[in-house]
Amino acid sequence: MTTHLMAKSRVALAALAVLAGTLAGPGAWAQNFPISAAQKQTANEVAQKGVPLSELAPNAPDSYTVKSGDTLWDISKLFLKSPWRWPELWGMNLNDIKNPHRIYPGQVLVLERLGDKATLRVAGGGDGAAPDTVRVTPRTRYEALADLALPALKSRVIEAFLAEPLIVDAAELQAAPRIVATQEERVLLTRGDRAYARGSNGAPLLDDQAKLQLFRLFRNATPLKDPGTGEILGYEAQYIGKAQLTRSETTGEVQGEKGQLESAVVPATIDIVSAKEEIRVGDRMLPEPARELSSYTPHAPSQTVEARIVSVYGSAVINAGQSQVVAINRGTQDGMEAGHVLAILKDGQRIVDKTDPTRPLMKLPSERNGLLMVFRTFDRVSYALILEITDSVRVGDRLVNPR
Repeated sequence: MTTHLMAKSRVALAALAVLAGTLAGPGAWAQNFPISAAQKQTANEVAQKGVPLSELAPNAPDSYTVKSGDTLWDISKLFLKSPWRWPELWGMNLNDIKNPHRIYPGQVLVLERLGDKATLRVAGGGDGAAPDTVRVTPRTRYEALADLALPALKSRVIEAFLAEPLIVDAAELQAAPRIVATQEERVLLTRGDRAYARGSNGAPLLDDQAKLQLFRLFRNATPLKDPGTGEILGYEAQYIGKAQLTRSETTGEVQGEKGQLESAVVPATIDIVSAKEEIRVGDRMLPEPARELSSYTPHAPSQTVEARIVSVYGSAVINAGQSQVVAINRGTQDGMEAGHVLAILKDGQRIVDKTDPTRPLMKLPSERNGLLMVFRTFDRVSYALILEITDSVRVGDRLVNPR
């Protein structure tokens, strides 16, 4: 490796250290995710008295060796009936694993049943420290935190959705900068093409020479309506790509029809750096936000939640399957937060009682159809990932607290 490349690698690692926070040990990055006071209290209570045997999963193993690719959700589901009850799993580990986010491949978790209670420990003791030796191969790495430690769930499933969906009000997207022209009057643009854009409301689009300026490109603000009331909760902007601003919007002089000089707008120059679909004149631009390095810790809401599925993201159909993303009609105004797990209810069928001569109409009870987890919130709408289902999920399905 050349001196120049080694220097760049050291800079990259230093940047990761700033993002990650503290070091977990030689050669490993620590995961230092926030834990609420309520979760810590639950863990302490469980650590003192253990978990009732009735709360263990039916086939909970006596021991389990943590593997690469596991998640905290997977392990919680292995030992407990309710995988979102991770504080109880942490409480079972509290003496050995001080931080529930520091569970590493190769560690052996041992389940001990004492009377009517169960506890979990790490074989050989230990404090959940990362392995001392980290073997890497030459490649580009972008790591939020210690990828050696287990994440709460597979974040790559939702990573694309952290950048794509955007909830705006009716006027916000219309006030955003827009693409106004293309080179050689092209109708459609894609990655590598150059285009021209202008600001809105009299504010020119200016290039800050001190830093790279990226914009997300959007089109069409689709209204999201509450399935129950029909009220518009917000507008979902369609993500279509990304552009880099390379030259500011200015003014100049052009020769008019009679030969006189006239003032004219010189639009800003942008280069398309990625395209999910073809981009065209009229598409809107919003600044690329800072990258969020987040961990999602599944947990049940502390408040009572009754919600509905509003839409299936990126699809015109009304049915959703495993690992798909849906919008729900509850947001930060309703106390929703990233990590909240909700149960999906399948509405009971409406049938006629053929055993009764009067043929009365019946509605069968609603049954739980699966679980989803909120990962991105807006004021009145949130996006959630479907974690488990037994049947297809539909727009309008009810969501309640998991039991």
